Amino acid sequence: MTNQSTSSDKQNMTAIVCHAPKDYRVEQVAKPRAGAHELVIRIAACGICASDCKCHSGAKMFWGGPSPWVKAPVIPGHEFFGFVQELGDGAAEHFGVKVGDRVIAEQIVPCAKCRYCKSGQYWMCEVHNIFGFQREVADGGMAEYMRIPPTAIVHKIPDGISLEDAAIIEPLACAIHTVNRGELQLDDVVVIAGAGPLGLMMTQVAHLKTPKKLVVIDLVEERLALAREYGADVTINPKTDDALAIIHSLTDGYGCDVYIETTGAPIGVNQGMDLIRKLGRFVEFSVFGADTTLDWSVIGDRKELDVRGAHLGPYCYPIAIDLLARGLVTSKGIVTHGFSLEEWDEAIKIANSLDSIKVLMKPRA
Repeated sequence: MTNQSTSSDKQNMTAIVCHAPKDYRVEQVAKPRAGAHELVIRIAACGICASDCKCHSGAKMFWGGPSPWVKAPVIPGHEFFGFVQELGDGAAEHFGVKVGDRVIAEQIVPCAKCRYCKSGQYWMCEVHNIFGFQREVADGGMAEYMRIPPTAIVHKIPDGISLEDAAIIEPLACAIHTVNRGELQLDDVVVIAGAGPLGLMMTQVAHLKTPKKLVVIDLVEERLALAREYGADVTINPKTDDALAIIHSLTDGYGCDVYIETTGAPIGVNQGMDLIRKLGRFVEFSVFGADTTLDWSVIGDRKELDVRGAHLGPYCYPIAIDLLARGLVTSKGIVTHGFSLEEWDEAIKIANSLDSIKVLMKPRA
């Protein structure tokens, strides 16, 4: 079987290329071709994630050690979706798609060989290639076109979902996984720390779980207003409000049942240790730009907390797509800016500021 593709004579494409921290360039690079069981998609949009911002700034998680996790030069971007442009041999059957389909691939490229992949825990793959961080193996979506390798996990996107909603499928899947890790109960008082893109999506998802009280904490009043629109019962701005007093007033002095930390700031962790009750569930979903210290005796001796991490959005993409298709979750208010690839410098500047919530790169392929 020969490759199938839409007509395009382009041999090169425009892409953002990460060479090192703060060294990202708009370049002309070779357009990818689809090998056996591979796709090439034409990118419709790619969001800038907080992890992209921290990678850009040089966070140790990405660049530390003798063999950094980021393998540059690489095209960044893992919050992408697009249209099938080219099908390699066997790819139509392998992925269940055809040329022209609107699709998204999960952010991780599983190796399919390690103990985690073989046991179904693919999001913790030991090799851990993620789109946008490893050159050639997993180049990302901040480009006109992108290659999807055979082990990628691909989902089709219904026509009725808007561009902006489709662009938040990846972070929404992460939000769903994080909220699920908290095992929210109907009588829980739940606190979400941080009303950035992920926190606001978690607010919408947590609201669907109907906890007793849903509380959102942030320093930006406009974001807290959005959180209330999305279902938060109480919002707290630590600059003007006494968070501990408010949480105690809602819980007869005990503290919240679930604390979801999504700020990526050390103060968010320590705040959670104060606000959560004994035997509470603390869920962490963040990439930190700096080391975080706390009194670990709070976790064990004082409160016997259940501390849970949350990583990526495993098995949650179909749920995210369904929630968006049914109008139960929205990107309205979250997607605030859109830029062309050529406007990268302005885009990353805005993404790093409090003037935006979610910034999209929109290639013009």
